[in-house]
Amino acid sequence: MFNFHWPWIALLLPFPLLVWKFWPRRHKPSDYYSQEEGATLLHPALGRLASTFLSARSLTHTGSLQKTIMLALLWVALILALMRPEWLEPYSEVRTEGYDLMLVIDTSRSMEALDFTVNSRQVTRMAVVKGVLGRFVEAREGDRIGMVVFGGQAFVLSPMTLDVNAVRALVDSIVSGMAGDATAIGDGIGLAVKKLRERPEGSRVLILLTDGENTAGSLPPRLAAQLAAHEGIRIYTIGVGSKGLVPFVENGRMTEQKMEIDEDLLKEVADMTGGAYFRATDTDALEKIYQHINALEKTKAESRSVMIPSPLYRWPLGVALFALLVLGLFPDGIPRTWFRGSAHG
Repeated sequence: MFNFHWPWIALLLPFPLLVWKFWPRRHKPSDYYSQEEGATLLHPALGRLASTFLSARSLTHTGSLQKTIMLALLWVALILALMRPEWLEPYSEVRTEGYDLMLVIDTSRSMEALDFTVNSRQVTRMAVVKGVLGRFVEAREGDRIGMVVFGGQAFVLSPMTLDVNAVRALVDSIVSGMAGDATAIGDGIGLAVKKLRERPEGSRVLILLTDGENTAGSLPPRLAAQLAAHEGIRIYTIGVGSKGLVPFVENGRMTEQKMEIDEDLLKEVADMTGGAYFRATDTDALEKIYQHINALEKTKAESRSVMIPSPLYRWPLGVALFALLVLGLFPDGIPRTWFRGSAHG
């Protein structure tokens, strides 16, 4: 579909005519000098002289007409270019049914505890979480996924996106301590709620993975859960790791440190939002969440049509440049010999 982006600029088209009509004209010399009565011009070849003046007058008239046409063409072409002509192509974007998932991941220092075993080898909590989350993300084809990490503070690692491969790569890049050594659970939930509330209701899901207690942040976790409930966001909380003394590497030495998980808080947060709490002492904890998420109402398919413009201003601008070139090369009009040559050819 053809369209002008700024059609109102067409109001400038009659501007040269208005200038020609109302601009004060200069007086001709004949207005100041009057021919004396009875004055006669004597010349031995008066007929040839008269024909010469008539021919010059004809050439001047022809050149003036060509110049007027070129100037008019230049002005019209410039106005058309300024109106920004464009060709609009319809484009339809269809989004299939799916969920809007926000992963909120604890990256505090305690995630380096070695209380998980894989293939008879001790591994850190963070390594297990990254492995399980990676498989989880790969299975969410068609879902929109975002990711928030938190420690002493919270920040968005990935906005909501359908590109599961990009999210998978970001999961692999997570390291303990990247957001600080403390645990600001409330800030992590609050930031995720802020991003999720822009999505349609019924499909907003927040998955919180943490291994400790809330020790930092400006937003209390329970208040953050109330905000999530108000926005219709379900929170599934996962307590990662063991309680009590757990092995931990510090300064290159293996030690044991006492760690606790505030399960009461995680259960309360989940209950307030209609979600569920899971205790992750092995790598199978997230498998249970699949069933809960699949039972939720999916976002209805969305279809949106937009018009993508293709600019066409280059064409009238090219015509204007051509007219300007002709005016610059032939200010007195195109020589008549050009037309004779083309006619004989």
